Amino acid sequence: MGDFMRQRSKRQEDNGLGSVLDVLLANARLVLGVTGAAVLAIATLAVKRLIDRATSPRDEGDPKAEQKTLEESWQDLALIKAAPKPTKKQRREDLSEPLLTPALPPAPEPRVCSAPLEPPQVESIPARCLTLQEKLLSHYRSRLAVPEVEASLAPQLARSICTQLQRFLRSKCPELPFGNLFLSGALLDGLGALVADHIHIMLPVALDTALWSLIPGEDTVVGNPQYWMIKRTDLEYFPRGCSPWDRFIVGRYLSSNVLNETLHKLLVASINWPAIGSLLGSIIHPVVASQELKLEVKHDQVELSITLFPVVEMEDKVLLAAPPEGLVENLWLESFYKAEVSKVKELDAGDAGARQHCLRILNGICKSHPTLHKLSGSPLTHIILHLSATRSDWAEESLAERFQEVLEELVGYLEQGVLPSYFNHRINLFCELLEEEIDEMGFMLYRAIAEPELLLKEK
Repeated sequence: MGDFMRQRSKRQEDNGLGSVLDVLLANARLVLGVTGAAVLAIATLAVKRLIDRATSPRDEGDPKAEQKTLEESWQDLALIKAAPKPTKKQRREDLSEPLLTPALPPAPEPRVCSAPLEPPQVESIPARCLTLQEKLLSHYRSRLAVPEVEASLAPQLARSICTQLQRFLRSKCPELPFGNLFLSGALLDGLGALVADHIHIMLPVALDTALWSLIPGEDTVVGNPQYWMIKRTDLEYFPRGCSPWDRFIVGRYLSSNVLNETLHKLLVASINWPAIGSLLGSIIHPVVASQELKLEVKHDQVELSITLFPVVEMEDKVLLAAPPEGLVENLWLESFYKAEVSKVKELDAGDAGARQHCLRILNGICKSHPTLHKLSGSPLTHIILHLSATRSDWAEESLAERFQEVLEELVGYLEQGVLPSYFNHRINLFCELLEEEIDEMGFMLYRAIAEPELLLKEK
């Protein structure tokens, strides 16, 4: 009877606990969602088993029963740990209704304003597109200006070197009547120098016109009117040795190549450049490997390349000792640089024109462009001189129009493959350009006619 009452009491307790669990499980889905209800059911089952085993009589002394009870407890714990744990986000999404309605913040009391405040309206100013005229002038003033220190120091160094070289030649070669050396180049003449890095030293060769005469280029083996030969005359009456320049004769012609080789040896081996450089606060090195007569000058504030050109002036011709590459050693190149500079400045002075501005812009563009660099210098100057014969308005206000016309003229001359010299129409200034180079230049400039700004971009 006592056992029956204990069992009944236990069943009543179990029934009471089961009723609570049933109610809890029945509402678990509503409260916790599907995943939460599954977790609670597994946990409840495990706890119920633990309670049953705790209240049920043990079979003491039976090791197998104890081992089985322990194994069931591990399984129940493992079951609880292995149950899926819903994330915070899943639990919140599974709730059919929020457990607590979040309290709304108190509505702010309406504020009465005497007059509504309007935000200040800022008018957006659209960026103004620059015209080609403005871009050209900006390019000219910003990118083509040589720093003042370099513009003054480079010519000063070159003049000092020129003076030292003049003294050396007069002491070392007193029998050779060299004239007074002078400087030349775009930096001094203002027609296209981007940086103060290159200057020419002209070395005049004084010839007796009674003993020497000029042979036109068309009558030479080269057949190029831009090159001349200087012939020794009247050898039967004035034999070799009558002229101090007879030592440079090759086949009765004054050889520019032999003269350059002699001067090159003097520059490299006979002049004490370290002493001269120390005197000028610079380091001076003659360029040994170059066929040209070159000096490299390094100063704290500027680096300078100086090229020496022997020059002959006869019969209104200016001839440089700059023969073409090849086997012909006796040719002298006719230079129009002096006439070009003089003519451009004369035209600008006559009508207050901007030819020099236009030329500097074009030279700056071409010198720094990998495709157009061979057009800088004389070709551009001659095109502007040709265009000046047909266009009279070269005022600064018309710079953009003239600039585009120069591009059109360039394309036209490249299509023909011929650019006649302004001073001698028989000379073709494009004669040394390859066909591939002409095609590349023409294509680039043809695009630039439609969009000139392409040439003003940074490279």
